[in-house]
Amino acid sequence: MEAQPESSDRTYIQQNAPLLVGTAFDREMMQRCLALARRALGRTAPNPLVGSVIVQNGQIVGQGFHPQAGQPHAEVFALKAAGDRAHGATIYVNLEPCSHYGRTGPCAEALVAAGVAKVVVGMVDPNPKVAGGGIARLKAAGIEVLVGVEENDCRQLNEAFIHRILYHKPFGILKYAMTLDGKIATSSGHSAWITGIEARTEVHQLRSTCDAVIVGGNTMRRDNPHLTSHHPEAPNPLRVVMSRTLDLPTEAYLWQTNEVPTLVFTEEKANPAFQQLLRQKGVEVVELISLTPTNAMAYLYERGCLSVLWECGGTLASRAIAEGAVQKILVFIAPKIIGGSTAPTPVGELGFTAMTQALALERVHWRSIGSDCVLEGYLPSQELKQVELPPSP
Repeated sequence: MEAQPESSDRTYIQQNAPLLVGTAFDREMMQRCLALARRALGRTAPNPLVGSVIVQNGQIVGQGFHPQAGQPHAEVFALKAAGDRAHGATIYVNLEPCSHYGRTGPCAEALVAAGVAKVVVGMVDPNPKVAGGGIARLKAAGIEVLVGVEENDCRQLNEAFIHRILYHKPFGILKYAMTLDGKIATSSGHSAWITGIEARTEVHQLRSTCDAVIVGGNTMRRDNPHLTSHHPEAPNPLRVVMSRTLDLPTEAYLWQTNEVPTLVFTEEKANPAFQQLLRQKGVEVVELISLTPTNAMAYLYERGCLSVLWECGGTLASRAIAEGAVQKILVFIAPKIIGGSTAPTPVGELGFTAMTQALALERVHWRSIGSDCVLEGYLPSQELKQVELPPSP
């Protein structure tokens, strides 16, 4: 989508490497590409987020971003905006230009045809259909190519796309809010509200960047959630409920599907009468042979999802972690203490008996938001070894 201007080759840089690639101006333009790409957050699955800027004689002459799957890529919008001024110019793009035919033509060929002089790339495309092919085509045409400018930020923006390509499943984010003593609700199950309005607003924004949000039956029965972005112009995720027995309320916000779709995962032949009721309300029901986070994520991968947000209770959260369906943890911590020996906690049984077995998060960041604190980190491996859990009750 066209956006109006506002006021030597290398392979992947290791994450967190201090090496700076390109000039300060190159890095500034790449950050502009990332800002443009973010305008399509939550709308591009299964495609990546991509922005592009064209510069001629130090001035921006065209820019654009990829708005959604099936639409032209960022480079095409930037080239259209630049017109003849693209000839001899430098084009910046946060992801390697594609070199294959998909729903749209290869961007590398479009850049060659436009006569650009230089292409500055944020990161190599991990997709095997590209994976250096676009860069090779540009070089073969005599175009100068610089790769790796602001690569860490480029990889961060498209972490879900990278994960989907490498592991053939969506990127899982576990989000929860808890009190200072580690509770997600009181002993009676009451949980509204643990955190302040600023934290809740950020969660709404987070949902708008994800393709699906998952809860279990207990969360739905207890909270009757909306699971939307709460903003009329922001995209909403596919709302997903996982329930083996379908012992769920007949009336709920999630069954209101006129504007936001809902999908229910259950097991084969579970509660046929309730399945029929849900379908009459416009809810999609999918029977799985075995209702597990692994199988749910496999289905959502085939559906084209990039990122999936887990907003479930402790039992389902522990199974999602154990099965490798979660890669990132986002915790909102409120400065409150409620106590309660039976009050629920965010993650259930993982079968660990020694502190040495604990899953230590990596790349951890802390920040404050209103009166609350946010912790963000990644589980130790992109592919966690499955943890043996006791049978579900």
